[in-house]
Amino acid sequence: MRGLMQDWPLLIHKVIDYAANEHPKRPVVSRSVEGPMHRTNYAEVRERALKVAKRLEMDGIRLGDRVATLAWNTWRHLETWYGITGIGAIYHTVNPRLFEDQIVFIMSHAEDRLLFLDLTFVPLVEKIASRIPSVERFVVLTDGAHMPETSLRNAVAYEDWLAEADSDFAWLTLDETTAAGLCYTSGTTGEPKGVLYSHRSNVLHAMMTVMPDAFGLSTRDVVMPVVPLFHANSWSLAFAAPMAGSSLVMPGPKLDGASIYEILNAEKVTFTAAVPTIWFSLLQHLDAHAGQLPHLTRVGIGGSACPRAVIEAFEKRFGVQVLHAWGMTEMSPVGSICSIKPDIQTEDYDRLLDVKVTQGYAPFGVEWKITDDNGRKLPHDGKTFGRLKVRGTAVVRRYFRREDEEILDEEGFFDTGDVATLDENGYMRITDRSKDVIKSGGEWISSIELENLAVGHPDVAEAAVIGVHHPKWDERPILILVPKPGREPKKEDVLEFLRPRIAKWWMPDDVIVVPDIPHTATGKIQKTALRDRFRDYQLPTVA
Repeated sequence: MRGLMQDWPLLIHKVIDYAANEHPKRPVVSRSVEGPMHRTNYAEVRERALKVAKRLEMDGIRLGDRVATLAWNTWRHLETWYGITGIGAIYHTVNPRLFEDQIVFIMSHAEDRLLFLDLTFVPLVEKIASRIPSVERFVVLTDGAHMPETSLRNAVAYEDWLAEADSDFAWLTLDETTAAGLCYTSGTTGEPKGVLYSHRSNVLHAMMTVMPDAFGLSTRDVVMPVVPLFHANSWSLAFAAPMAGSSLVMPGPKLDGASIYEILNAEKVTFTAAVPTIWFSLLQHLDAHAGQLPHLTRVGIGGSACPRAVIEAFEKRFGVQVLHAWGMTEMSPVGSICSIKPDIQTEDYDRLLDVKVTQGYAPFGVEWKITDDNGRKLPHDGKTFGRLKVRGTAVVRRYFRREDEEILDEEGFFDTGDVATLDENGYMRITDRSKDVIKSGGEWISSIELENLAVGHPDVAEAAVIGVHHPKWDERPILILVPKPGREPKKEDVLEFLRPRIAKWWMPDDVIVVPDIPHTATGKIQKTALRDRFRDYQLPTVA
């Protein structure tokens, strides 16, 4: 027997319809690529998204076609998403920080038919345009006055292109499992792989992130997704904020500490989210200029593990709650968020910090387990490391155009590639990527935990730990540091700082100070580049 309720498919256009109907005047504020601030609202975003949909149909874009975007977080980028999905086409967010060959690969693999791009990226796309022949038209996200001379085929200024359509358009009627978005992994091992989101998965994922023990968004919030739309749906905030009726602030291309600080306070942002490197920059700016954050109440931090010192700085100095999150492209991307359960909320702050540096617990819609290399489940004791595997409403089942490859285990769980512990309260701690864990004398050393502790040293801006070959122990850790401006961290001081905080056999065998550490296109430390750089490094303990 089936239920007798209405069939109301979970479609992305219903999100912007809701925002426009119930919260039409809620502001959508952007720092434009051209420079000035731009102000609109949800009613206008929806109207222009309808024009995008109609204009795309005029260009022959149809159900299932891929439409790429190479753009910063602005109102124009946002309205293209809703317009693309409103006709059953698929938005394909391209990360401009990838290497040119990777961009060519993913756009060719996706067979994108049209590309929306910001002014910033016109020179880049001109260099590769001949290598992406599937793209029939390039639409530059600007107006006619700012449209540059370009060799891009069928190039047009977005505002001129959009003016050729009106908003008299009806969204297509679609099944909720219709593909909606395409995002490729960063390709740190092998070629990037495409993750194809559905309308249903995106809507359910947004509902999950809005919940009180997740991002907890409401109509009273002003939300600024610093995390780019090309980073796995900007952690769902492009859908979650309109769904909650929150005002949106889009920071555009200026993501340095000073610019982020300016827009946080000018627009009275209450919730924001980004990777730790952004917050390193903001905190350094606050230190240098005695800045304050009078309006900000919550900050989401994910993409890589957040150091204890960063959490403590936000919460103790500025009264801003840190929501430490974890996820991946294959999970749409949020997989966990660290809020404090009532069982432990009466603990002292140092004990709560021990919990806050974990990646938190799974929200409704995510299930997980840890196993050994043979797939046997491991205990949730907070100590036993294992492979973290997940399943849920917004977790990948197959990779795009690799449908013949089985990526789930016999219970339907996806192996994240992360090594983690789970404790008795459900809190998960990522100890490493499986390829980055350091194996010394048959035991595992967590590079992430060492990095997070090292960043707590007052002279250290950023830290990376990699394993270097050792003839007796197989591998030993070395600590690579970037100093804070004007500081000179000394090896002996840093090791002394670590000594009471870690097991003796975890102690790095060397400390190396460098001017910078390489990062991947998604802002994570590029361990492969560091391992290549230090491949022939001679440990002082061996000498």
